Amino acid sequence: MTVMPHKIQLLVSPKTLEEAKIVISSQVEIIDCKNPEEGSLGANFPWVIKAMKNMLLGNYSQMLSATIGDFPNLPGSASLAALGAAVSGADIIKVGLKGPKNVEEGIKLMKNVVKAVKNYNNEIKVVAAGYADYIRMKNSLDFLAIPTIAAESGADVAMLDTYIKDEKGLFDFLNVNQLIEFKKRANDFNLKIALAGNLRNNVLSKIKKINPEIIGVRSMVCEGYDRNNGTIKLDLIENLKSQLAY
Repeated sequence: MTVMPHKIQLLVSPKTLEEAKIVISSQVEIIDCKNPEEGSLGANFPWVIKAMKNMLLGNYSQMLSATIGDFPNLPGSASLAALGAAVSGADIIKVGLKGPKNVEEGIKLMKNVVKAVKNYNNEIKVVAAGYADYIRMKNSLDFLAIPTIAAESGADVAMLDTYIKDEKGLFDFLNVNQLIEFKKRANDFNLKIALAGNLRNNVLSKIKKINPEIIGVRSMVCEGYDRNNGTIKLDLIENLKSQLAY
């Protein structure tokens, strides 16, 4: 039996309210409040998250995601940060697993994050994010550990991004077959996956082969592919949406 590809949800990461207006108008599924100046999964401020949430009030077709940072191995701090994002209005909360050196440490950190978030609002989704370029990082987790950590901690989504933001992207470190294995492991745990990491138009055919539930972009829809200094443009989002359509 042939499995039909599903519609890939698009997550776009504005850093300002002006960018958020553009992203919301594009009707993408997930608006991801981020601060790229603070890293790959850099956290924005609670009042910015709240303001973006207020822009979505009454809009049930789009969700607000918020990152809380590329986190060191500090479960208490991570749980407090995650609760802050939840109270500020995030529907989805992403945690970068930068600090944990092994699966056990990753599970401990994420269990506390999940507990803090779900005790506040069980409907909020939690994302455990690892790094495709883990070989460039000190003591980082293998990409195939992320689905296990997400599942054992009660998270909802396993994600891969790139930690170092340079000219290299997701597919410079992992190939299609490795990412299909990542998806299979996550789906076997009844988890969704999200893929990000300096994605460009020339990798969209590979993305479609993997068929993730979510892809995350910023640089791809910014002027000059510049995630830090470029501004998100509506026409670039529309172009990406048309290329993703099956």
